[in-house]
Amino acid sequence: MNTDDLRQFGVDVYDRWTAMWNGEAGLAERIMAPRFTLRYAQAGTEAFDSVTTPQQLTETIAAWHRARPGLRFTAEGPAVVDLRPGGAAAPPSGLVARPYRAGFTAEDGAVAARSGTDTLRVVDGLITEVWSVSSGAGGRTFYR
Repeated sequence: MNTDDLRQFGVDVYDRWTAMWNGEAGLAERIMAPRFTLRYAQAGTEAFDSVTTPQQLTETIAAWHRARPGLRFTAEGPAVVDLRPGGAAAPPSGLVARPYRAGFTAEDGAVAARSGTDTLRVVDGLITEVWSVSSGAGGRTFYR
């Protein structure tokens, strides 16, 4: 894979991660490693601490959506891709990071928007670890 291919692979992984968060639950089995680690820094995300399998992640994302009507994630800004080619036809490994925007309807009926950044560790083409930080309940968006 050349540099452009590696970058596109990383952007595609992040796009599938975002699509999974937007309800495409079947993607979890295709993009997540059989066992992985989630590291969420924002308040109220303790439920993710014990999630280590694609099935658990799918269930937790569904619960997250039930609590936040209209929740929708969008990638914002450029992706930072630091992937290395895999050996002998193996998929790439490394890191992919990108800012995102999350919009949803708040309890008072107002539309809320928050920004964050997810960093994905990819090993042999699958996500094995995620670091996520967001502006949280009182936060704002990166791009206005």
